[in-house]
Formats: sequence, structure tokens, C-alpha cells
Amino acid sequence: MKLTFPHPMIIMLAFVGLAALLTYIIPAGSYDRVLDEQSQRAVVVEGSYQPKENTPVNIGKTFLSVPEGIIEGAEVVVLILIIGGAFYVVDKTGAFQSGLESLIFRFDKAKAWLLALVGVLFAAAGALNGLQEEIIAMVPVLMILTQRIGYTKTAGVAISLGAALIGGSFGPTNPFSVIIAQNIAEVPMFSGGLYRMIFLVLTLGFWIIYVIRTGKDKENLEPIKSDKPAKISNAHVIILLLVALTFAVMIYGLTNWEWDYNEMSAIFFAMGLAVGIIGKLGINGTAKAYSEGFAELVFAGIIVGLARSIYLVMQDGQIIDTIIYTLFNPLEGLPLGLAAFGMMIAQAILHIPVPSTSGQAVLTMPLLNPLADLIGMSRQVVVLAYQYGAGIMDMVTPSNGGLMAILAAAGISYKEWIQYAWKPILVIFIIASLSVILGIYLL
Repeated sequence: MKLTFPHPMIIMLAFVGLAALLTYIIPAGSYDRVLDEQSQRAVVVEGSYQPKENTPVNIGKTFLSVPEGIIEGAEVVVLILIIGGAFYVVDKTGAFQSGLESLIFRFDKAKAWLLALVGVLFAAAGALNGLQEEIIAMVPVLMILTQRIGYTKTAGVAISLGAALIGGSFGPTNPFSVIIAQNIAEVPMFSGGLYRMIFLVLTLGFWIIYVIRTGKDKENLEPIKSDKPAKISNAHVIILLLVALTFAVMIYGLTNWEWDYNEMSAIFFAMGLAVGIIGKLGINGTAKAYSEGFAELVFAGIIVGLARSIYLVMQDGQIIDTIIYTLFNPLEGLPLGLAAFGMMIAQAILHIPVPSTSGQAVLTMPLLNPLADLIGMSRQVVVLAYQYGAGIMDMVTPSNGGLMAILAAAGISYKEWIQYAWKPILVIFIIASLSVILGIYLL
């Protein structure tokens, strides 16, 4: 019997099972936590780690974690479904198709520049609001775009998700990672921005060039001729502007109005309804398109929920704090360069069981701040190590539900993604390591 690479759902369930197994192997323990008045988050107390009585997660509780994880991630799952429905409505109006045809025709002689522009736009969105799960609904459009300009589906994921994750992990403005980490580290918000931007430009430039040079579809070498498209109708122009405006309002809401997933869901739901009316789908037609969009992304939502299940199992087994203690405690006796590099490696490893970037900042920064002060390291470097370690690991770890859901929506196996991306990700990790070590002397 021919062996095939596991389905994304099997991969996620295997990680849930592995997490349960680890609760029998890794000793239980926990830190004390207090409410941080500034961030309004419960943060760990440095030096408070205590071993606990082991509470291994049995098979019944492991299976129970599956629905519990989906419920725990309900806000994200709902966001995925609603954005998916809204984009399906837009697609049904024909606005995306006419917009893509016009865009491809304009870049007919410069398709690589079009791909580069897409990468820059997604990187900017990643830097501004940590764009990731929202990409799931855009996958069908991205696949059409990359196919029409002669690139593979994997290149489409790389230029969108990959660029967004680079923007989020190297940029100076991601409210879900660097801003939270700087807040807890008690360093000025947006400080070190120029330093981060230099390495963001360097890393993003390398990534885009790599995708352009290696992402061409070698099985379909015959270029698709781009005939001059019909003029975009006024209704389609309004719809596309409304989509752009919705994203602009979402970014502003996240950065200035303390919006969360529910507010994002609400604004996209309203956008979908408005688009359906403008696109003359009618009330019933809009509702039907919405329901079809929901159906397309139910599995992607389940994958994101299963990622939460992995964390819940380890949380129930009380082994997450033990992992943190084990990873960071040995760093105190190392030289500064090795300690900074070790912090980044430890943050990357920790991001497998803790897939939430904001949650990881809350867990680790209170522990690393006093360690940095003790060994004479800038807290800004500690933030960099966290930002790079967690952000880069988001590109490869199967516990990242957003990554797995996007791959599933694109029809790409996890194996195909790793085979394509591991080399450039390794180069990015080297660039990040250089940034962290240089930061010891420059920040």
C-alpha cells in the first residue's frame, strides 16, 4: 500500500495526541500570575515557579479537548466564516474577476513586479495588524492570480501568508506581538523602529526575490495570453473600493479603537451585505452566496480550532510553565551573544505549544526582563528575540492553525509547503540571528 502524507486534520489530531502524551512525561509546574495594570493582562511573576502534582490528560479528556478547542477559538472561527462568506459574495458579483483581469493586463509585461507588489501589500498588512487568518478567505482569488501569471499555488501562499508573517515578525508596529512585548518590557512603544525596518526591508526583499525566481509553474510553461479586458463597471469599482475601505477601517480599529475579532467580523458581515445589494445579487442571492462561502471555509475554521486544542491539553496538564522554565533558565550563565541567540531559539521552540503570539509575549517577557537586566542585555533585544522566534516559527509549525487552514484552502499539503519554504526560512532565521546579535551593541 502506497503511503501518503497525512491530511491536515490528521496532523493536527496527532499534535493533540502528542501534547497529551507529554503530560505524562514532563513534570507539572506553574508560575504565580498577577494582573499587569498597564496591559490589563495576567503576567507571570519572575522567580515564582513551583513544581506541582502531575495531572496527566487521559484519553477521554484528550478527545474532549477537540470541541473545547473549537469553542475556545470561536471568535477566530466565526471571523474566518464571515470573512469567507463576505469574499464569496464579492466573488459572485464578478468584481474580483474583472479587477484581476484589469490588473493582470496592466502588468502583462511585468508579472514579476505584480507579484512583488502583492508581497509588499501583504507584508504591510502583517506589520500593521498581524494579518494571518484573514488570508484564508482570499486564497481562491490568490490562486487564480498566481495561476494567471504563471506561478504555482505554493508561490501564491508564499507571497501572501509568507510576506504577511515576515511583516508581522520583523516590522515595528504589529499590535499583537511587538507592541504588547514592548509594553510588558517597559520600553518606549515603537522604539527601535528604524532598526526593525532595515531588517524588514532586507528580509522581505530576499523573500520576494526568492518567490519570483523559484515560484514559476514549470508544468504550465505556456504563458496565458492576457486579452484587453472590458472596462470595469461602476458597480465593480464601488465594490472593490468598499473592500479596500473595509480593510482600512479594520486596521484603524485594531490600532486605535481596541477592536478584537468580533468587531472585525461585524464590519466584514456588513460589507458583504452591502456588496450583495450593490452587485445586484438581491437579498436571497446575497444570503445564498454567504451560505456557500460559509461551507467553503468550515474545514479551515475547524483546523484553527484544533490548534487551540493542543494548547488546552498542555494547559490542563500544567506543563507549559515547566517548558518555559526549562527553556529560559539555562540562559543566565551564557555570554550575551549566545544568550540572545538562545532566547530566540527558545521562543521559536515555545511557539509550537503556544501558537498565540500575544499569549507568548505575556508568558515570557516578565521572566526575561529581569534576566536581561541581570546579564546586562537591552530589553529591546529581548523583544527582538521574542518577535523573531515566534514570528518565524509561525511559518512552519503545524500548531499554527492559520497556516494549516490556508494550506488546506489552497489545496497544498504541509509536506509541499515545507519542501518549498525550508531553505528561504533558514536564510531568514540567519538574518534574524544577525539582527539579535547586532542589537546587543546597537540598541
